[in-house]
Amino acid sequence: MLAPKTVSIIPANPMAATTMDKPRQLRVAAYCRVSTDQEEQQSSYQAQIDYYTDKIAQNPEWRLAGIFADEGITGVSAKKRTEFIKLMKLCEKGKIDLVLTKSISRFSRNTLDCLTYIRMLKERGIPIIFEKEGINTMQMASEMSISMLGSFAQAESESISHNVTWGKRKSFKSGKVSFQYARILGYEKGEDGKPRVVPEEAEIVRRIFSQYLNGHSINKIKKELEQDGVMSSTGKPIWSPAVIRNIIRNEKYIGDALLQKTYVVDFLTKKIKKNNGELPQYYVTGNHEAIISKELFNRVQEEIARRGNKRKVSEKNAITEHGKYSGKYALTELLICGRCATAYRRVTWARNGNKRIVWRCVNRLEYGKKYCKDSPTVEEYKLQDAIMRAITLMGEAKDEFVGTLKDSLRLALTGKADQVDTFAIKKRIDELNAVMLDLVQVSVKSNAGADYFDDKFKEISDEIKKLQETLKKQEQRQMIEQNNNLRMVEIFRILDNADFSLAEYDDVLVRRLIENVKVISETKIQVTFKGGFEIEQGLQ
Repeated sequence: MLAPKTVSIIPANPMAATTMDKPRQLRVAAYCRVSTDQEEQQSSYQAQIDYYTDKIAQNPEWRLAGIFADEGITGVSAKKRTEFIKLMKLCEKGKIDLVLTKSISRFSRNTLDCLTYIRMLKERGIPIIFEKEGINTMQMASEMSISMLGSFAQAESESISHNVTWGKRKSFKSGKVSFQYARILGYEKGEDGKPRVVPEEAEIVRRIFSQYLNGHSINKIKKELEQDGVMSSTGKPIWSPAVIRNIIRNEKYIGDALLQKTYVVDFLTKKIKKNNGELPQYYVTGNHEAIISKELFNRVQEEIARRGNKRKVSEKNAITEHGKYSGKYALTELLICGRCATAYRRVTWARNGNKRIVWRCVNRLEYGKKYCKDSPTVEEYKLQDAIMRAITLMGEAKDEFVGTLKDSLRLALTGKADQVDTFAIKKRIDELNAVMLDLVQVSVKSNAGADYFDDKFKEISDEIKKLQETLKKQEQRQMIEQNNNLRMVEIFRILDNADFSLAEYDDVLVRRLIENVKVISETKIQVTFKGGFEIEQGLQ
C-alpha cells in the first residue's frame, strides 16, 4: 500500500517582495483519489502531481499549497481518508484559499460528507472547483444545488456498490470461491490460480482439530501453540482464541466452501453483518484439496455444539444457564453422582500440612444434605485406578463389544421404519404449486365467491406444508443416522488403535473412550463406554 503523500510548497521569503511589488497569490491545494493497485497508484499519483503543478504554475494568481491523495476505495467515508482530513484542517486554519479536484465523486461519494465540507469551506470563503462538472461552489446560490451535487456523487457510489455486489452474488451462484490466503492457514495460491496445500501449515491445522477433539480447550490449544513457537497465519507467535475457533469451524479445510457467510448492510458505512438467512447461501463441495477428513470435521462440530450446550451444575453465582467447558480434567465432564445425577467437582483437602485430592458431588458441596443426602466422596487416585482397570477389561472384551455394536448398527440401518420417497414428495409439492398458480388465475376471472377460493387455497397450502414437514423430518432422520454411523466408525477406530495396557491414568484416552462415569457408592463406580457398553468396577 502506498503511504499517503502530501506535496507541500515552501512559501517564498516574505521579505523578498512586498504587496506593493506583487499581488497576493491564492494558495491552491489539489485533492485526488488514486487507484488501489500499487503500480497504477504510483503512476497515477505522479501524473496528478505533474498535472496540478503545471495547471497552477500557468496561473500567475495561484501558487501550489499541496497535493493530497487518498486511495480510491474510501470515497464514501471521510474518516478513512487521512489526506482529505489533513486538507480540511489546513482549510480550517486559513492555510488554503482554493481547492481543486477532478470531480464531485472524487471529492466525496457520501451526500452528508459532501454537503458538510462544501458548507464549511464556503463559510470560510474557500471555493472548491470541480473540474469535470465545471462548478465553483462559491458561485452556487441555492442550497438545493449543493444538495444535488452530493446526491449525484452518492448515487454514483451506490451504483458502483450494487454492481460489485451483483457481480459477487453472480459468482456465488456459479460456485466461484475466493480465498483470502493471508488469513487462512494451510493454503497458498498455486500456479494454476487454485488453492494449494502448504504441508507444514496443514500439520498445524490437523493438530488443532485433533487437540480440540481430544478435550483441549481453546485457551489450552493457544498456550501450547505459543509454547512450541508455532506461527499463526499472519506470521506472529501470538495466537488469538478467535482465530482458533474460526479454524475448527471452517469448512474450507474439508475442501468445501460456504459462500455469502456475511453481507454488507450499508454501502456507505460498509457495515458487515453475519448472514442468518437474510440472503441465500451457496455450498460448494470438492472445490479444492482437503486438509482434514469430513468425519473429523463433523465430530469436531458435534463437540463444539456439546460444549456450547453444557448445562450448569451449580445455581450459585451462575451467570447463564450454561456451564463453562473445562479442558483441564476429563472427569469434570464425565463424573456424575449416582444419587442425584449432578456432576462431581475436583476438590483439594488440606489438613495438618497434608493434601488430598478428592471428587465430590456439587450438590453436597454447595447445599450440604439438602438435595443429596449421602453421595460419597471419592479419592482421585482410587477413581483413576478403577477407571483404568475398566478400560483394561474393555480391551479384553473388545471383540465381543465390537460385534455387539456392529449388530446394533446393522439393525438400525436396515430396520428403519416409515421409509419416505423424497422424490415423490418433491414432485407432489411442485404439482400443488402449479395448481395454486392456476387457481389464482381462475379466481381473477371467476364470479365465484371469495370464500370458495380461500378454502381451496387453504386446502392446498395445508397439504404443501404437511409435505414439507415430512421432508424436513426425513432430512433430520438421515442426518442423525449419518452421525450415528460416523460415531460407530470412530468408536471402532479408537478400539482398534487404543492401548488398553496403559498402567497410568490418561485423560485423552478417557475422553475418547468413555461416555460417563457414575459413582454408585463409596466402593463402586459404573463406567459407560461410548456405544453403551457398561462395566462396574470397585474402588480399592
